[in-house]
Amino acid sequence: MDYEFTIIVPLYNEQENLGRVEEELTKYMKTASIKTCALFVNDGSTDKSLELIKEISSRNCDFRFISFEKNCGLSAAIKAGFDFANTPLIGYIDSDLQTDPEDFEVLMQYIEEYDLVTGHRADRKDSFVKNMSSLIANGIRRSFTHDGMDDTGCPLKIIRADYAKRIPMFKGLHRFLPAMILLQHGKVIQVPVRHYPRIAGKAKFHLLNRLTGPFIDCFAYLWMKKNYINYKVTMKNE
Repeated sequence: MDYEFTIIVPLYNEQENLGRVEEELTKYMKTASIKTCALFVNDGSTDKSLELIKEISSRNCDFRFISFEKNCGLSAAIKAGFDFANTPLIGYIDSDLQTDPEDFEVLMQYIEEYDLVTGHRADRKDSFVKNMSSLIANGIRRSFTHDGMDDTGCPLKIIRADYAKRIPMFKGLHRFLPAMILLQHGKVIQVPVRHYPRIAGKAKFHLLNRLTGPFIDCFAYLWMKKNYINYKVTMKNE
C-alpha cells in the first residue's frame, strides 16, 4: 500500500501490552491524516512477544515486524526501525503506551516546517524518583548538546526519513535524536503531549542507567559532533 507514515514500536518482553498496542494503533490509523502503518521491532524478547506480533501482523496488513537475534537495546531497535521503514515520515512510540497514538496528529501539525517533532511530557505520570532522574539526565545532556530540549526521552516523535536514515548508530542514540538532527542542520521542535502511568509490563530503565548512561554518552556525542561528516548534494547527472 502507498503508506506515508511508519510508526516504529520497539519492544522487549511486552506481551502484556501488545493487545492494547494493536487496538490503539488500529484505532489511530483509521482516523490518521495520512496513510499509516506500524513496524514492530522485537529486541530479542524472551516472553511471548514475538509470537504475538507475528499473529498481529498476519491478521492486519497495516502491521509489520522485524525481530533481532538477541537483545541489543532500545537505540538499536530504533535505528533498525529507521533502516527498515520505507515511508517519507517515521514515527516512534513505546509499546508501554504511556503516550497516546492520537497525539501523533498533534505533532503532525508541525512536520512540514520541522525535520523532527518530539513530544514533551509536560504532566508526566511517573514516580518521583523516575521523574527526578530524568530531569537530571536531561539537564546533563542539554548542557553538552545545547539542543534546547526539555524531554528528549519522550517516546513520541515524528522525523523525516531522509534525516533519520543519516543518523549513525551508537548506544544511547534515543537520547540524542534532536541533537543528531541539528548536526544535519535540520530544525527541531518539542510539543506538549499527554502522558499516562504504565499499567502493564516492567520498565527497562532504572536510576543507574538513567544517570550514568546519559553522562557517558554525552562524551561520545561530543566526539561525533567534532568528527561528523555532513554534506548536501546540489547537482548530479542522471
